[in-house]
Amino acid sequence: MAEASRLRRYEQVAERLAEAMAAGTLRPGDRLPSVRQLSLRERVSISTVLQAYLHLESLGLVETRPQSGHYVRRRERPRPEEPRVSRPTSTATPPGISALVARVYRAASDERIVQLGAAVPAPELLPGPRLHRDMVMLSRQRPDAIGYDMPPGCLELRRQVARRALEWGCSLSADDFITTCGATEAVYLSLAAVARSGDTVVIESPAYYGTLQAMESLGLRALELPSHPRHGLELDALEAVLDKRRVAAVLVVPSFSNPLGACMPEENRARLVAMLARREVPLIEDDIYGDLHHGLERPRTCKSFDRAGLVLLCGSVSKTLAPGFRVGWVAPGRFQERMELLKFAHTTATPTLPQLAVARFLASGGYDKHLRTLRRRLASQVERMTEAICEHFPEGTRVSRPSGGSLLWVELPPKVNTLVLHARALEAGISIAPGPIFSAQARYTNCIRLNCGQVWSPRLEAAMATLGSLARALA
Repeated sequence: MAEASRLRRYEQVAERLAEAMAAGTLRPGDRLPSVRQLSLRERVSISTVLQAYLHLESLGLVETRPQSGHYVRRRERPRPEEPRVSRPTSTATPPGISALVARVYRAASDERIVQLGAAVPAPELLPGPRLHRDMVMLSRQRPDAIGYDMPPGCLELRRQVARRALEWGCSLSADDFITTCGATEAVYLSLAAVARSGDTVVIESPAYYGTLQAMESLGLRALELPSHPRHGLELDALEAVLDKRRVAAVLVVPSFSNPLGACMPEENRARLVAMLARREVPLIEDDIYGDLHHGLERPRTCKSFDRAGLVLLCGSVSKTLAPGFRVGWVAPGRFQERMELLKFAHTTATPTLPQLAVARFLASGGYDKHLRTLRRRLASQVERMTEAICEHFPEGTRVSRPSGGSLLWVELPPKVNTLVLHARALEAGISIAPGPIFSAQARYTNCIRLNCGQVWSPRLEAAMATLGSLARALA
């Protein structure tokens, strides 16, 4: 018990310093208080301060200079340029990427391969032991958990998600949610609810390949629109399309999009919702990365501006708590009844025990503490990966600057064919996600997406050096 108490204390000290760095109060190169000074200021032991500094050093936020003290870590190299704004053609295209995606994901379960392709957080970053204990306890307390949990799904979970929705800017009740098998099913069912085979759905470009696969299986056509690497979907381009042609829906990832990491400004979100409401066009909002902001505040959801019930808000805990639990949800607005029927026809029910475990974790109050640590570690890993790209990748490489999430979009020199790079990287024991799987038009042949959700280690550092060497050879 005493050991757990000390652990909590040094994490609290480290967290306050990390928040000061994120806010700019402590800047790169600034000297931190001496161990004795911080011990007196925080009213903790010297060993607790030393633990806090070691923790921050392991996250890449602090560096120790012999006989000088502790300093906020400097960025060794200037940031590379950001990727260019995408300029896809204005043709609605049936996606056909599943075969290529299968090739990428065959490597995802191979422990011998450094996993930079799949957007999955490392188990070390997640509260696995706590969730497993809760599952065991609940399996004893709730013998009914082996039964079907019919739509709309676990009431305990829906209540907890509705509470969290207040932080998203939404006033929603438990009855406004349907639980799903992850955000993937939530998005799939949303598409099925608002579109029919042959319809056109507007998406960002580049777009998450899981979305493209869902559209492919439903027989939908993807209309890719330009996206800014910081601000997301270009709304002027969308308005021009809406004035000329019928679209069944618009699907966006406004908060830290996959793969760009773009975060749509709040005023753009309000404009987007109003623009679609005037035309009675549904908006499917994938908010799976919303809780992973690197700054001080969570972005408001587009759903928070919805007054017509046209926004279908999708989310899950796959990027924050437990990917394998497959626990997600959707708040489908006016499409609630149809969505419940589709959910029953598609998977009948979401597994009960994982829903109860997630609900218990959310109710305990531990989720926010876990998120603070997770966000800090992901931000640090994004920074370290960016530095490795600067050091090892060919001249002219461009890298995204996400303000949340765990993904980097890397635009390599035009001569680099990333399908070839993907094959050579796999031979070297490294998995990456090549650009063409993020476009129905198989664009972005010189781009890759890298996952920063793996804990930084000498093995990962060596993999980035190898990947850079392979890219330089192709360039």
